[in-house]
Amino acid sequence: MTDRYAVVGNPVAHSLSPQIHAAFARQTGADLEYTRLLAPLNGFADCVKTFRAKGGRGVNVTLPFKLDAWQLATRRSERAEQAQAVNTLHFDGAQIAGDNTDGAGLIRDIEMNRGFAIAGKRVLLLGAGGAARGVLLPLIERQPAALIIANRTFDKAHELAAHFSRWGNCTAQQYTELGAAAFDLVINATSASVAGVLPPLHAGVFAPGSLAYDMMYGEKANLFLNFARDLGAAQSTDGLGMLVEQAAESFFVWRGLRPQTAPVIALLREQA
Repeated sequence: MTDRYAVVGNPVAHSLSPQIHAAFARQTGADLEYTRLLAPLNGFADCVKTFRAKGGRGVNVTLPFKLDAWQLATRRSERAEQAQAVNTLHFDGAQIAGDNTDGAGLIRDIEMNRGFAIAGKRVLLLGAGGAARGVLLPLIERQPAALIIANRTFDKAHELAAHFSRWGNCTAQQYTELGAAAFDLVINATSASVAGVLPPLHAGVFAPGSLAYDMMYGEKANLFLNFARDLGAAQSTDGLGMLVEQAAESFFVWRGLRPQTAPVIALLREQA
C-alpha cells in the first residue's frame, strides 16, 4: 500500500517539498505519495486530522502553522520542545509525534555541503523570530566560540538568549553594540530582505574566510547575500540546501532512511 505524506501550509502552492520527496522516494525505492495541503488559517488541526484519518502517515508543516503543529503534537522531540515549533508530524499509533528538523538541516548544509565547520567559530545570528528559535539549539550544540543574536527589537533577542544560554554560550546584542566585532559565520534568519530592508551591519563584520548564509532561498535571498559580499563575505549561499537537508531529516524521522541530498540540491539549482 502506498504511504501518504503531505506538506501543510497557507500558502503552499510554491512548496518544493513534493519534488524533493519524490526524488527521495526514487532513490530509496519507497512507495509513497506526497502532496500539498492548503489549510485554512484557522483550520490547521482539522486539516491534519482529516488527512490522518484517510491514511496519512505524516506531514511537513510550513508557515504559518509551526506553532499550531507544536500544540497538536502529543509527543515532542527535545529540539521541537525548545524551538516551540514543529515542522514534522509523524503519526505513530495513537501518538502524534512532533519534531523540528530545521536546525539539523541548517547544520548539515553548512558543515557537509559547504564544508564549513562551526565548532570554534564566531557566529552572528540575525533575527529573533521563529526561524532563529528553530536553529539555536543545534547551533549551540556545535560549540561555536561565540554565538550572538542581533535583532532590531533587542528584548526579543535577549529573551531568546536567556532561554538558550542554559545549553551553551549564547548572548544577545543590539546592532549598535556589535562595534568592530568580526564573525566567521553570519546567518540571516529574518525575512526583512523580502521587504527590501537590510540589517544595519558595519563594515568589517565579516572576518577573513567568512560565510554569509541566508535561510531563504532563490531570489528572496539575493538582497542580503549581495550586501554581504559588498561587506567582505568570502563565501555566501542561500538556504536551498537547508530546505533539502531538513526534508531529508523528516524523511529519516518517518522512514528510518537518510536519502542522498547532493543530487537533489543540484537538480533544484538547475531548475531554478
